[in-house]
Amino acid sequence: MRLFDELRRRNVFRVAAAYAVLAWLIIQVVETIFPAFGFGAGAVRIVVITLAIGFVPTLIFSWIFELTPDGLKLDKHVSRAESIADRTGKMLDRGILVVLAVALAYFAFDKFVLDPVRDEKLQESARQEGRSEAIIASVGTRSIAVLPFVDMSPSGDQSYFSDGVSEELLNLLARIPQVRVTSRSSAFAIKDKGLSTPEIAERLNVTYVLDGSVRKAGEQVRISAQLIDANSDTQLWSQNFDRTLQNIFQIQDEIASEVVEQIKGTLQIDVPVQRQTDPEAYALFLQARHQRRQGTPGGYDKAIALYRQAIELDPNYPPAWDEMSAAYLSQAITGLASSEEGFAKARESALKAIEIDPTYAPAFDSLGFIAQYFEADLSLAANYYQRALELEPQDMTVLGSVGILLQNIGRLEEGIAPIEFAVAADPLSPGWHYTLGIAYLTVNRPDDAMTSFQKTLAMSPNFSLGYYNLAVALTLAGRPDEALVTVRNESREGWRLLAHTIALCKIEQQPEETGVDSVANSPDLMLPDSAAESIALLEERYANNLSYNISYVHAFCGNTDAAFVWLEKAVALGDSGLGALLSEALLQNLHDDPRWLPFLRKIGKAPEQLAPIKLSYQLPT
Repeated sequence: MRLFDELRRRNVFRVAAAYAVLAWLIIQVVETIFPAFGFGAGAVRIVVITLAIGFVPTLIFSWIFELTPDGLKLDKHVSRAESIADRTGKMLDRGILVVLAVALAYFAFDKFVLDPVRDEKLQESARQEGRSEAIIASVGTRSIAVLPFVDMSPSGDQSYFSDGVSEELLNLLARIPQVRVTSRSSAFAIKDKGLSTPEIAERLNVTYVLDGSVRKAGEQVRISAQLIDANSDTQLWSQNFDRTLQNIFQIQDEIASEVVEQIKGTLQIDVPVQRQTDPEAYALFLQARHQRRQGTPGGYDKAIALYRQAIELDPNYPPAWDEMSAAYLSQAITGLASSEEGFAKARESALKAIEIDPTYAPAFDSLGFIAQYFEADLSLAANYYQRALELEPQDMTVLGSVGILLQNIGRLEEGIAPIEFAVAADPLSPGWHYTLGIAYLTVNRPDDAMTSFQKTLAMSPNFSLGYYNLAVALTLAGRPDEALVTVRNESREGWRLLAHTIALCKIEQQPEETGVDSVANSPDLMLPDSAAESIALLEERYANNLSYNISYVHAFCGNTDAAFVWLEKAVALGDSGLGALLSEALLQNLHDDPRWLPFLRKIGKAPEQLAPIKLSYQLPT
């Protein structure tokens, strides 16, 4: 009993309580802060162990020493008359109460502020992981990445051909339901990264990797291919093919058959046969596709000319017609051709592909896009996508397109899952991350949208409208000051001005929330300093090209009368942006206006008009 009394007199119990409470608070703070600075679980573990080790020495210290007006002294040298242990104990009690109050405040902050954010991130991570696992589970270990084949031609100018050969192999294998094939954009994204085969397989979440090289000299072609089991990093099969260009399709069929033979296990798998055309037309087709994917005005023009040359040699080759449709679409969307002319030519080309082969799914996907944004016929678009899915139910591009259509007919939440699934199937595609970011904006998830746009720009720093949409997401997330800085990176002037105006409106509407006193201008860009000036400049320069976009700027800025005026102009001009009318986050201010539903009815997009539209699709669950 005397020991207990002595422990209490020397405040050992109080020191123990204070140490425990303070240590708990430190651990909680460390667990929250360390990850933000790149410290992992190991660093947190070191802090916990250090605090645990320090507990006993602290108690021993409080037993041996006593705090006096003259500083620390050994307890045995302090007389009872001089001792201020009682006063020190009361100070410790108050200290414990203060620490407990801080701990309680931190606990409340963690519980009601930090926890929901962490839970949402964990749920999203779990959803993404679940989608990836669902894709994998449907085919077991029969997953493969087809890497871009290396150009080994003497002059080194045949990369379009070597890339094209590997892509056609990828497309051929992707038509086999029992095999999961990583998409082109993800597989090609790791080109020239210097990664080992196991690293590639881990990043793309596949079991097998197919790579090789192509050497083309005139009519002679040498293709070397090898299949590697990434788990053991061993070569399962390799072969060289020395043939003429006339045999290119036979070579691709042989490679695909050998790959399936190596990975099918006990399954009986039918290998599709490569669609054939004139060898010279095929080479022109591959070159044209390479030009189109440059994404430049000159590239589109060259691509169309090359597609036409290929079609002259073989007018019955559907891929050339459909790819030419894609080039026309790109010109129309980017303003390089009039919307009416570009979409009309794109539609004509896609229909020609289907006329030649009514089972060619990619052309139906192209027609679905045209029906949405040019013909403004969402029911027709749904029919085209439905037909594409009947032909290729596993096609991730079509499924992603279905998600976009669902949002454009007002089924905003339902449209998220197919697009997320496309991202899970094609994780290194900047385009799908970009599309997902836009989808998140429609359902008021600007933080998630920012993450998607940041991923897009990390993979493709010059991605068209990437900075514009990131700036919009920042504004909707309540960070318009950052949006003003971000949008200066947007290369397209009209879109840069759009996002700049939106951010200015947010600042002027709620200046006390943004903390922005003035807008710093840039001498090279000379953007307006006020929303009114910015809107006036938009109307002056882009009345005909961005009428729909100007309408949603007015809507966001609270100018509802002007917003409806510009919506009517957009209808009169046939602005393709109206295809996304129901999913446009910046038009939210109009939804409760009594003019909104009549306007929707006039253009055939009222809820009762869209309700009959049906889409049957299935995602792995």
